[in-house]
Amino acid sequence: MPKSKRDRPVTLSKTKKKGKMQKENVVNSIRDAVEKYEFVYVFFYENMRNLKFKEFKERLKASSRFFLGSNKVMQVALGRSVSDELRPGLHKVSKLLRGNSGLCFTSLPKEEMERLFNEYEDHDFARTGSTATETVELKEGPLDHFTHEMEPFLRKQGMPVKLNKGVVELVSDYVVCEEGKPLSPEASRILRLLGVRMATFKLHLICRWSTEDFEVYRQALEAESDVESM
Repeated sequence: MPKSKRDRPVTLSKTKKKGKMQKENVVNSIRDAVEKYEFVYVFFYENMRNLKFKEFKERLKASSRFFLGSNKVMQVALGRSVSDELRPGLHKVSKLLRGNSGLCFTSLPKEEMERLFNEYEDHDFARTGSTATETVELKEGPLDHFTHEMEPFLRKQGMPVKLNKGVVELVSDYVVCEEGKPLSPEASRILRLLGVRMATFKLHLICRWSTEDFEVYRQALEAESDVESM
């Protein structure tokens, strides 16, 4: 019987080599972008949503290019100090690549980029572990927005419910979540059922660089956010 391809050993040196090549490709792509585009921006993202970010990038595809990934790799590409920076002043950009940040290269006017970033936001359901932006409490009594088929599921989420003539009822007041506290897995599921959106995918400009000047909009944010794996 032929051996499965999954059983074939993988040489670690090959995987390390592949990883190194990927990093080199990113470095080279960033350096090419420095030559091609007029401006370099550092931006910070909150509550990343891959699909929405892809849509945002698509809107700017003709004029801009984005990079997300290892901050250290992006710093190496730009240069971390005056002695190794690719262009004068780029080491200042590197220093602001912290936390949930990325690079945007563009030739769009400064005013348009600021408007696009400042206006963009998308509301979504919060995930487990993110911070509740408000307290949500359900009062004792019938829950008209839930069907009787959902009663077993709601009980599994810890809600004190029962069926009364085919209607889901809370037998006592129930706090789904409290403002400022992390959401439990059960709370995030219930909020989704209730249609309560607590997460806002937002992009913040941190700084702008060009061959002529360097401008800092705000210091990089390092607080944790509801980040989707990239």
